[in-house]
Amino acid sequence: MSANRPAAVVVLAAGEGTRMKSATPKVLHAICGRSLVGHVVAASRELSPEHLVVVVGHAREQVTAHLAEIDAEVRTAVQHEQNGTGHAVRMGLEELSGSGVALDGTVIVVCGDTPLLTGTTLDRLASVHATDGNAVTVLTAEVPDSTGYGRIVRDPASGAVTAIVEHKDATDAQRAIREINSGVFAFDAQLLTDALGKVRTDNSQGEEYLTDVLGILREAGHRVGAAVAADHREILGINNRVQLAEARRLLNDRLLERAMLSGVTVVDPGTTWIDATVTFAPDALVHPGTQLLGTTHLAAHSEVGPNSRLTDTTVGEGAVASFTVAHSAEIGEGASVGPYAYLRPGTRLGTKAKAGTYVEMKNATIGEGSKVPHLSYVGDATIGDHTNIGAASVFVNYDGVNKHHTTIGSHCRTGADNMLVAPVTIGDGAYTAAGSVITKDVPPGSLAVARGQQRNIEGWVARKRPGSAAARAAESAHQEHQSDQ
Repeated sequence: MSANRPAAVVVLAAGEGTRMKSATPKVLHAICGRSLVGHVVAASRELSPEHLVVVVGHAREQVTAHLAEIDAEVRTAVQHEQNGTGHAVRMGLEELSGSGVALDGTVIVVCGDTPLLTGTTLDRLASVHATDGNAVTVLTAEVPDSTGYGRIVRDPASGAVTAIVEHKDATDAQRAIREINSGVFAFDAQLLTDALGKVRTDNSQGEEYLTDVLGILREAGHRVGAAVAADHREILGINNRVQLAEARRLLNDRLLERAMLSGVTVVDPGTTWIDATVTFAPDALVHPGTQLLGTTHLAAHSEVGPNSRLTDTTVGEGAVASFTVAHSAEIGEGASVGPYAYLRPGTRLGTKAKAGTYVEMKNATIGEGSKVPHLSYVGDATIGDHTNIGAASVFVNYDGVNKHHTTIGSHCRTGADNMLVAPVTIGDGAYTAAGSVITKDVPPGSLAVARGQQRNIEGWVARKRPGSAAARAAESAHQEHQSDQ
């Protein structure tokens, strides 16, 4: 738990985000495995606030449902009309007071479209706020180009913030200031509540501006301070798809750097993409062109890629998955997958098992040391230990209405080009012949042959395809054979 635990964090997520030009609410656009607001909620949770309130407005049913999925403890407040940031914060506080919550301490206000903001930075904001005894503390950043941003004007002697001046209203001297307002604040809860009641709407937008609270508190003799973010990129807000892509790249770089510093080899960070929820053990190896998504975990000495996409998949110690797509699968220790394999949900490969080239698996458990080397589909099946499935085999699991299960024992050998028509069981140590269509159970230790006997019809091509290239080739071969005798 943070030593600077706030009484509440209020996340502003009511806006429509028209510049995204999307049917999806802006805060629900995703980067690196989380929605924009999801990243902000996760960072806020690192402070262990007593209350976490997200103010919703546009598409509130959709946003509220998403929040319930990612964090059941989040409270929501509705801003029915977007009447400014001050009004939004007031709605958040009224949601708490209306349910009997009497806030005492620090309230932190953050924006729901700042996915690069970290819990570490928010904790430092809370720490500066408490240490300096401020009524309000602004999170600021020094940026290379401050054009368009509100400038932070400080008292030269005390360092206190005396004003936030918008770019259009700034003097030439003020425009030279590189310290800008992030829109993230720490407030004294009681002073914030009182000041919000005094915010006026006599401005060009007719809205309640949260920044007006700073002037109200300062005029009342309270101190307004600032905490400077260590990395100015953390405060970047997302307003369009270009900025969304830029934030995705920055966050991905941050996640890859963290992974590499923890002992993971990433051969080409420029072509490797990972989600914030992916985990690694030291000495995992990631080749170029790889995407690791969801709750994927790579164990020590595992190797993934190149050109692989794993979602919610665990890769065991020493396992290898190359040119592989996997979703909700388990790849056991020392197992081998690919190239060009597809592991669908419910696939579980045991220790040193193999799903080889052009193999697709779904809802299948493959035992220790068992192999499906190439060109096969294994669906709704259980395969024992040290069994080999012949090339071009298909587990026929669907009858058009229901899915059925196939069970193959340990130390079995199924022939190439087998159709295994479920439900069917092949006992331990059994064999099946190449080209068989297995529709009945095979006892342990048996050989199943399920194919018609071969019949050769002599002269068929000459009679049915006279004058064809095949007929000429056959005639030539016949004459050559005759001359050899």
